[in-house]
Amino acid sequence: MKNNVQGRVIVQFVVEKDGTLTEFKVARSVDPDLDAEALRVLQTMPKWKPGMQRGKIVRVKIYRTCFLQTSVNCV
Repeated sequence: MKNNVQGRVIVQFVVEKDGTLTEFKVARSVDPDLDAEALRVLQTMPKWKPGMQRGKIVRVKIYRTCFLQTSVNCV
């Protein structure tokens, strides 16, 4: 991992009817290492509440912004 890299990664995913998260995709990339970390973190999340439309449970596409930075401090 590179030292002192920071930025805002935007990740797109779908909340399924049962609340599971699927179809992860980086919508705005900053750095391959930051992109991979943003995907890793979001893929480990627990189930979400599914979307509701007119009283029915529906799939929902979400865009989530992740602010990340790396720093390696060696003493």
